[in-house]
Amino acid sequence: MSEQEKNDFFNPIHKDKTTETPGLLPYAHHVGSAIIRPLDKGRTKGLAMKAMYQQTGNQLNQIKEQVETLIRQAQAIHDRIEISELIYKAECGFKPVINQAYCLYYKEENATHLLSMVSPEEWGKNLPYVFIAEVCLLADHTWDVLRKADGINKIEI
Repeated sequence: MSEQEKNDFFNPIHKDKTTETPGLLPYAHHVGSAIIRPLDKGRTKGLAMKAMYQQTGNQLNQIKEQVETLIRQAQAIHDRIEISELIYKAECGFKPVINQAYCLYYKEENATHLLSMVSPEEWGKNLPYVFIAEVCLLADHTWDVLRKADGINKIEI
């Protein structure tokens, strides 16, 4: 194309309606362009908030489970303290051996406790005392509660 032809050429598209960098336009600049949709900022924020609440909810549930585990462990230690106190105040006609199971009973006639080698099943049908718990002497001279009598939530009677 010669210089004269370039000057004679009339472009029907107005100069303000074109760009040198069509790839930077916020919309498709010709029919074959990819569809560009504006972001729905409210929806994006809503999805992010939903994900945040779900994640923090999961973390709070994990902490709650850990706290419940700690509470159960603390209650078990508290039960060991109570049972150890009762046993050391109880009547006992023998020297307890470490890692041996014993049974703690409550004697109603004189309101005292008794540590025995005899389990409730070995007494037969007529228990002479109220069964409280089966225990095992640990090496640190505390007592591990192996089982408690049904219906006894608090160790002390």
